[in-house]
Amino acid sequence: MSSGPQAPGVERRRQLRLQRRQERLRNVWRLLVFSAAAAGLGYGLLRQGWTLSSPSQVEISGSERVSREQAIAAAELRFPLPLLNLDPRLVRSELLEALPVEQVAVQRLILPPRLRIELVDRKVVARAERRTAKGPEQGYIDRLGHWISSSQQAMGSGATQPETTIRVQGWQDRIRATLVEVMERRDDLGSPLKLIRFEPDGTLWLTTTTLGEVKLGEPDGELNRRLDVLRYLSGELPKRVKGQALRSIDLSDPDQPELGLPAPPAGSTPAKPPGQGVD
Repeated sequence: MSSGPQAPGVERRRQLRLQRRQERLRNVWRLLVFSAAAAGLGYGLLRQGWTLSSPSQVEISGSERVSREQAIAAAELRFPLPLLNLDPRLVRSELLEALPVEQVAVQRLILPPRLRIELVDRKVVARAERRTAKGPEQGYIDRLGHWISSSQQAMGSGATQPETTIRVQGWQDRIRATLVEVMERRDDLGSPLKLIRFEPDGTLWLTTTTLGEVKLGEPDGELNRRLDVLRYLSGELPKRVKGQALRSIDLSDPDQPELGLPAPPAGSTPAKPPGQGVD
């Protein structure tokens, strides 16, 4: 038995469901097409739009000595260079290693694409010498006690010889904190500081204009006290030794300074025996 014609309302609902299904399919296709287009555009922008194509897109600021060309060479940048392939931390590390700077900040900027590098120059405070496998090496140190090679110091068209008369012998990375402490007090020692010397075991010696060689011993928590005693002796000792040349002073024990005086002439009585403590 055949079914009769469907009611007009039923057919209309069927047609509406079919239209809605077709509209959903069209919307899905539109979404897929737009997503693919956006992905392609984004990929092209990342690979081509955010790219450093020339050195002019590298900005250098803060340094009076390092040029853009020197910074690019130190960081080993090659153009064209996609910004997303560049690691700011690696660039910072390479610049700190190669350039006479104490601080580096690196930023990747997108619109327009460029690389911004901010530098803070190192300030030389003393000439220095260190021991290497190839023998003694001459260089400099900055205010933080870091080593500066002669080639780094000579970098830049405006580079000049540092105005310092202080020398450091036996520089080692492990004694930087001690070196900084001494340099911070160099104008508070009662006598101009001429030489800072570290022995291989870290024992510290100073040479000043008034007292000559002064042994401060191994760096420890007593260094500041020893420097206080050194300042006191710079004012008092010249009066006590009455012009005699001191061989050395040992302040390893700041409570019992020991003086090394030259041996007296035969038959004479020394004013103060060698090794005599100072009250």
